[in-house]
Amino acid sequence: MSGNIKPLQTEPVPELLTDHDIYLFKQGTHFRLYDRLGSHPVVQDGVTGTRFGVWAPNAAHVCVIGEFNGWDKQAHPLALRDDSSGIWQGFVEGAGHGAAYKYHIVSKHNGFRVDKGDPFAFCWQLPPDTASRIWQLNYEWDDAEWMHGRHAANALDAPFSVYELHLGSWMRVPEEGGRFLSYREIAPRLAAYLTEMGFTHVELMPVTEHPFYGSWGYQTTGYFAPTARFGAPEDFMYLVDQLHQNGIGVILDWVPSHFPSDEHGLAYFDGTNLYEHADPRQGFHPEWSSYIFNYGRNEVRNFLASSALFWLEKYHLDGLRVDAVASMLYLDYARKPDEWVPNVHGGHENLAAVSFLRDLNLAIYRDHPDVLTIAEESTAWPAVSRPLYLGGLGFGMKWNMGWMHDTLAYFSNDPVNRKYHQDQLTFSIWYAFTENFVLPLSHDEVVHGKGALIGKMPGDSWQQFANLRLLYGYMWAHPGKKLLFMGCEFGQRREWQHEESLEWHLLQYPEHHGLRRWVQDLNHFYRSESAFHALDFSADGFEWIDCSDAQHSVMSFLRKGLNPQDSVLVVCNCTPVPRHNYRVGVPHGGFWRELLNSDAAPYGGSGQGNLGGVEAAPIAAHGRSHSLMLTLPPLAVAYFKT
Repeated sequence: MSGNIKPLQTEPVPELLTDHDIYLFKQGTHFRLYDRLGSHPVVQDGVTGTRFGVWAPNAAHVCVIGEFNGWDKQAHPLALRDDSSGIWQGFVEGAGHGAAYKYHIVSKHNGFRVDKGDPFAFCWQLPPDTASRIWQLNYEWDDAEWMHGRHAANALDAPFSVYELHLGSWMRVPEEGGRFLSYREIAPRLAAYLTEMGFTHVELMPVTEHPFYGSWGYQTTGYFAPTARFGAPEDFMYLVDQLHQNGIGVILDWVPSHFPSDEHGLAYFDGTNLYEHADPRQGFHPEWSSYIFNYGRNEVRNFLASSALFWLEKYHLDGLRVDAVASMLYLDYARKPDEWVPNVHGGHENLAAVSFLRDLNLAIYRDHPDVLTIAEESTAWPAVSRPLYLGGLGFGMKWNMGWMHDTLAYFSNDPVNRKYHQDQLTFSIWYAFTENFVLPLSHDEVVHGKGALIGKMPGDSWQQFANLRLLYGYMWAHPGKKLLFMGCEFGQRREWQHEESLEWHLLQYPEHHGLRRWVQDLNHFYRSESAFHALDFSADGFEWIDCSDAQHSVMSFLRKGLNPQDSVLVVCNCTPVPRHNYRVGVPHGGFWRELLNSDAAPYGGSGQGNLGGVEAAPIAAHGRSHSLMLTLPPLAVAYFKT
């Protein structure tokens, strides 16, 4: 833990909870509760110790137990601040940084007793241990340049190519039994790799503390703590800092949709359903066997919004990808007709969740207009990524799950049959500009028996790699930002396994190395060509040349920038048959250079193409005054520009 960590300083602080804090807490608008509740080392009346504060309105007795008092359930009782807030607080002399602790809670109801971790703890013990730790966040950041200019990197017209990463399985140490890399060990490796590959951002699957490693972080107990599996909180700060210093934005998967039932966590916190609904038709998720937050309770809204702002403010994160938004929006999500409770109007919309998400996005963009919130929302709920004043939910972007499903379905077809399914590729343009879409090929597509992306591609090994290069070339040219899960960039053959490292050894083989080089070149091309990103969310940035040649499974279109000369022609041949003398209409004459071709030999292709480019002839085609006579390589995409 060397470098960038400041010496611990315990200083006097004002009263833990002021009357104004309590007012905001009850109102549901206290979005920085992490400064008030939880554990905070302080000097009180010249005595060094820690202040504790916890919300437990249905408790008859609360005390702090920990390493500093031998886990004695009588040694350090907390006092109820007032009946209306339900907050218990107190000061424990000698309890200092790093000490493990819990709250022993005795409920008013049936004498229920339980030892709970601190919902606001900044650090937890290494699982399977379940106690919280007193922790001061002491870190000196060196990312001022990034923070000052990140508004440009997160702008809607900026290139946005995201590498989705699971910290525990991206890379391990095989010579040491396959152990995890720590946050600090990952930092230089990941920063160098992302820079080389040209990704603009990394999205980390949840690092919030979670008891079950196999949940990948989506069953969160520590909403204010990075998991101790990879190091201390400051070590995670170091990772973010290093990525920022290398020009890489950091997005965190954040899970306000549900939480696990572990006894030390939020469930049945004070002997009542405090954070969750009491009615299982509202408070229990049948698919995930987890609890659903009660978004209509002000104190719960405070808790979740405080968590979101905490990661943005204390850890300098550049965005939050909000998990499972659809499960929050619909009361009947994953439920049979008799398993849910309608809203006051008789509908299935979760009005409290809608209100919470709108308030959350309002607070985030009010205080941090240079960050992003991204919704994983899998339905046609309208205006997810539209401003509140237009009736939207206020997210910055939304995952395009429809595009993902249709695209993978199309590419899984044998090329002989693709002529019957071309609408699976063309349909997405009809709605491409209704939201600010991210095109995701995420971890969800390479787990639970779905196999690796390369395995979804039909044909022999050569055709599989050609199909995947074609898919990526189409994806990077399609309107919308990009997201690719780790390992997919080099065609990992094995379905993702969270207990193992990626199959890095595959890069010794030309086809895997070529695929990675293709993704690398796509990223650098994407970043350099404004036509591929500046008008991602506007119909002005896209124009079909021909989407109707289903017989040959060929598509051609233009991506357009702010200036006409920035336009890039994209032509996709989705069969293994080379097309010679294929005429494509273009908007003007001149020499159209072939900028990228997925069939080029360095990528593992057959090397067919257009010898650097083609001169446009004054022959009308596809409603345009000029046209190109092209060679379309097999299972390939090519980009052209004057």
